[in-house]
Amino acid sequence: MTLPPLPTLADIEAAAHVVYREFQPTPQYRWALLSERLGADCWVKHENHTPVGAFKIRGGLSFFDALKRRGELPREVISATRGNHGQSIGWAARAHGVHCTIVVPRGNSVEKNAAMRALGVNLIEHGDDFTEASDHAAHLAEQRGALRVPSFHMDLVSGVATYWWEFLRAVPQLQVAYVPIGLGSGACAAIAAKLALGHRARIVGVVSAHATTYADSLAAGRVVEAAVSTRLADGMAVRRADADALAVLAQHLDHVVQVSDDEVAAAMRAIYADTHNLAEGAGAAALAAAMQERAALRGAMRGRQPDGRQCGCVDVRRSASTTIAVRACLASVAGQFDSNCLRLM
Repeated sequence: MTLPPLPTLADIEAAAHVVYREFQPTPQYRWALLSERLGADCWVKHENHTPVGAFKIRGGLSFFDALKRRGELPREVISATRGNHGQSIGWAARAHGVHCTIVVPRGNSVEKNAAMRALGVNLIEHGDDFTEASDHAAHLAEQRGALRVPSFHMDLVSGVATYWWEFLRAVPQLQVAYVPIGLGSGACAAIAAKLALGHRARIVGVVSAHATTYADSLAAGRVVEAAVSTRLADGMAVRRADADALAVLAQHLDHVVQVSDDEVAAAMRAIYADTHNLAEGAGAAALAAAMQERAALRGAMRGRQPDGRQCGCVDVRRSASTTIAVRACLASVAGQFDSNCLRLM
């Protein structure tokens, strides 16, 4: 696989200036109760505090800024989404006076659909999953002469990388970052920021056990489609991996963890109980993975070398940290699963 060039430190810093015209850096906190659950310092980057409740807005802002700088702003953009990417493109398109059409699969989150319409998006429902919606978006763009905005592009990654640039500078002792993988912009952004800053954190990819295209593709060394059956982590419900994202992840991920819907639901409950933030499934998947690997995180303490070197992934005595990413505070899967699975009591 040919490795596409990742955003440089200069690219990420330039994107940060664009992002900060719209909102300030989001907070990151070490949550004591989450840390107790894991037996390691657990830091959360609160991307649910952006204006659309998700990190994707950063990518939309940087993508449109790049179009403007090249003199390539179109009359209309068309894209596909399960929600957060669509809000990002809708927000940025509105700011630049560009008409925006977004395609979502049938049965998509009612709340996210409403959020996109509130941004002035022309919403079209088509297909039974994200891949079918994306293929239809490409067809519409060609038919109308509009610009199709992909869900993975390095101009998007430049913007998304700004939250990892903030996070890694704020928590320099970070050792392990668990990053959910949808189509790959978040994970590739984490890798880009890590490399740009020379940070030593290990990046662990997290996929839904019910949407395994990236896990299967990484194992096979090529794009492998996989059926999608997750009812909870809609932001990870991707049937076909992106080849460019796959090339980056194959080179730089430490390993991949698969999490079930039951594990994601437990993580959503834990985040709400311990932080009073309501995370959607794809955001909570990071904590689900850390909880699955809890024994290894705790075992790192026992593996400490006498001279202070670390042979495990986390050393709690030196405030080394495992991290998760909390994303949108949306009931993103309303009507698609038994609400009892999220009952807090």
